[in-house]
Amino acid sequence: MMYPEQIVAPMREELTRLGVQELRTADQVHEKLAGADGTQLVIVNSVCGCAARNARPAVAMALGSTHKPDDSYTVFAGQDGPATQAARGYFTGYPPSSPSIALLKNGDVAFMLERWQIEGRSAQEIAADLKSAFEAHCAPASSAA
Repeated sequence: MMYPEQIVAPMREELTRLGVQELRTADQVHEKLAGADGTQLVIVNSVCGCAARNARPAVAMALGSTHKPDDSYTVFAGQDGPATQAARGYFTGYPPSSPSIALLKNGDVAFMLERWQIEGRSAQEIAADLKSAFEAHCAPASSAA
């Protein structure tokens, strides 16, 4: 079900104001992810409560760390269907999940948080998982190209 844009816009802005680039079409997703080098954070945003209470705040906390992905992108499940489906095509081995957060490294999933790993956990716990993944797979922000 598609929600009116005025309802969804603040949910989109929670991520875009952090510098996360929104991808609204399948072409945009493929342009950014196909053959990408380095690290890309891809957030499958959602209107659900666990996205608002846990996932989006966790991303905000994690992106404030020293180590962070080269690029950060978001697609919105239930709103931008083709973009979401295209993004999920890069999450090899993982079923569709909303919300979800993937860290890709050179085109492969290096770390994945599915809904079941987000729902019922605090934003701080999720952010700690993301920060650990960033430390393991991303160069410090000061040395990123």
